[in-house]
Order: sequence, then structure tokens, then C-alpha cells
Amino acid sequence: MMAASTALRPESPQDDHEPSYIDYETFLSPEFSATSFANSLVLATNNPQDSPLDLSTPLSRVLFDAQEIDSHIDLLTTRSAVPLFEHAGSQVKASKKIVNELDAQISSLNASYRQLEKEVIDKHAEAEEVRQVALRLWETLALSQSVARCLQLGKTLEIQTAELGGSGFDDDHTALIRCSYTILSLREILDSKAPGEEGHGLQKVDTIRSLQDSVITPIERSVREASERFIREFQVPVNMPFAQGEQAKARITSALTALYLLSPTTGTKAEKWTPRLLVQALDTYIRSSLQTSISTLARSLGQLSSLDKALGEVTTKCQTIVALEFILDGIRPPEHPLLAVSPHAHVPNFLQPVLSQLETGSLASYFWRTMAGSLSSRVQDIIARGGAVARTLKANKNNVGDTIRQAVGRGSQLPGSFVGPKTRAKSDANWDREIAVMVGSVVNNLGR
Repeated sequence: MMAASTALRPESPQDDHEPSYIDYETFLSPEFSATSFANSLVLATNNPQDSPLDLSTPLSRVLFDAQEIDSHIDLLTTRSAVPLFEHAGSQVKASKKIVNELDAQISSLNASYRQLEKEVIDKHAEAEEVRQVALRLWETLALSQSVARCLQLGKTLEIQTAELGGSGFDDDHTALIRCSYTILSLREILDSKAPGEEGHGLQKVDTIRSLQDSVITPIERSVREASERFIREFQVPVNMPFAQGEQAKARITSALTALYLLSPTTGTKAEKWTPRLLVQALDTYIRSSLQTSISTLARSLGQLSSLDKALGEVTTKCQTIVALEFILDGIRPPEHPLLAVSPHAHVPNFLQPVLSQLETGSLASYFWRTMAGSLSSRVQDIIARGGAVARTLKANKNNVGDTIRQAVGRGSQLPGSFVGPKTRAKSDANWDREIAVMVGSVVNNLGR
């Protein structure tokens, strides 16, 4: 076969040293490769430069080796037939014994399984059905309780507004706050939509959708509109009695509180939350007062005979804003049911978010400075047009300046109906800068 084919055959019981041409170690090696073995055999029996190669010799050697192996197998089986048969017989007997033992064990196991299936699996299936039914009953009960609570709160909201009669919130402004808290309770349930929360699945209930459309939304809109109207109507006339001042203060406080409570909270962190409805209503009110005052004063500068009256109206407007600032500064925000933490840390009072919105330190200062910025262009237009109006305004330059100076001083004071021992110091604040800005916006644009 190869040069190594002279190695001895593995020992056998009958013939320990019979020669063999088979190299068992080569064929039993884990690295044996039929391709490499065939190639080496061809190279061992041929000269690589010969053409064509002689394949009959290596093929004969392979066939001879195969015949040798076959003969060896035949010899081994012949010599060992009796032991092999005896061994096979013992294996069969052992297998039968094992099978008999296994049959008994399998039968016992099957019986145990059937008993287990009867006592556990079937009962577990029944229990699972019961659990599913109980779970769905619990979900139904929870949903029913949430629906019942919403309907109860909706009924409370209807009663709260029905008790007001035809006058709406005018006779009982505190109802704005009561209705707001009820609306927040409903909003808390309806906004809790995640699985396991109280409001999960409520949007699929026709009764709840009807409640939202016919009760909650209209009443919430009415509360907002009434609150915004109370703010628009807030006035502090000259010589207002103290009792009327307290009524006006209480009325607007209820409106401000309602807008604070109803301001959206969804999707906003408590530490960054601002009462948007409150700030918007006050921003609109202040800008409206400014627009009216600017138009009034600008017209009076073209007709000086009406200047005193116009400045009186502007003074009243500013005093009203000063009173509003005083009220806002004194209102501590109530606890908000829908905010995770108390907002007092970053909203100490109702005034702070308004000042932040307007980017100012004082509403009175904002009023005069904004008005001065608009008046400058109005005065420049009057002078640019010339004529008798411009000449009259220039001729009365000093008197106009003095009148505006006095008006700014008066307008920056807290109305008498709001002044008390604790507010005296604030009412005596210095307004020289605002006076200079207002006077300069008119006088400095008149020329010489």
C-alpha cells in the first residue's frame, strides 16, 4: 500500500503477530484526508514529470488494501462469532428486561399524569376561566365606579351653576372657584387614561362623552368667560368707597383664582408650569388699558383744551393697574390638585408670572414706559404736520410737561380705597424715572 504498509496489524486473540499491509494509524488519525492520501499515493507510484500518469498501480494498491480489510473483517467475525452471538443474546435479554421495567414505570407515570391532569390541569383551566371572568368583572366594576363618580361630579357642577340663577356668576363670584375645583376633579379622572388608572376606558362610554359635550365643556367655557369678563370690567374710580374697593378686590380675586386653577397642566412639569389663562387675561387687560390711554392722550395733545380730562382718564387707568398689582401681589396661589408638587416655590403670588411675561419689575412702570414709547412717534407726527396745532403745543411746552409730570405722579399711587397702614410705604415709592420718561416723550420731541 505505502512504505508504512509493513506495519503490524492490531493484535487479535487468536493471532497476536500476523503481518498486515494496512497502516491503521494513518486511517485512524483525526487529520486524515482522503484527497491528501490519494495524492500522496499517486506521487509515490509515479514520476510527476511523466505524462500521462499511471493510475493503475495506485488504484491496484487501494483495491488490495480494501480486500485485505475485508479479509480481516471476515476472519475476525469467523473467529468471534460465538462470543458475538452470546453478547448479542445477553444484550437482547437485558433490553427486554429494561423494556418490561420501563413499561411498568411508564404505566405508573401515565396514571400519575392522568391523576394530575384531573386534579390540577383541568382545575387550573377552570380556575383560569374564573380568573378571567373575575378580572373582567373587576374592570367593569372599576369602570362603573369611574362613570358613577364622573356623573356625580357632573351633577354637582350642574347644581353649582343652577344655584346662580339667571344672574350667572355676578351675584356669587365665589362660585367661579367652586366650579373650577369640580372641573379639576373631573379633569383628573378623564385625563388618567393609562391602563390601571381611574379614567382608563371612559372615553369609550357614550354617557361620559355626552357629559363632556353637554355639561363639562359648556360650564368650563362659562367659568372662563365670566372670569375674563370680571378682569376686563375691573375699575377703581376716583373716590371709590372702601367697601366697594373690597368688593371689587374680592370679585377679581375669585376670577383670577379660577383662571389660575383652569390653566392647562397636561404635558408640563410642575416646576416649569405657569398659569397660562391667568397670564393671558391680565396681559390682554393691561395692553387694552394702554391702547385706550395712548389713543386718548394722543388726541388731547392735538387739542390741548382736553388735555386735563385725558390725563385724568389716563391717571385713573394707571391707578387701576396699580391697584391690580397690589391685589396680585397679595394673592398666594392655592394648592393645585393636578400639580405633583406645590407651585409656591416658583409662583409665590399671582403677580410674579405676569411680571415675567411682561419682562418688567412693576406694572405701573411698564404702563408709563410703554405709553412713552408710543407717544414719542405721535408727537413727532403732530410736529411734522405743523400748523396751529403744532404751534400751540410748542407754545405750551412747559405747561404740558408740568401737567404730565403731575399726572404720572398721581397715577402711580395706590387708590385711596386700597391704602392702609401696611401699604403706605409702597404708595410712597419714587417714580422720578417714569415721570422723566413720560415728560421727555412729549417735551423732547417739541423742539425749541
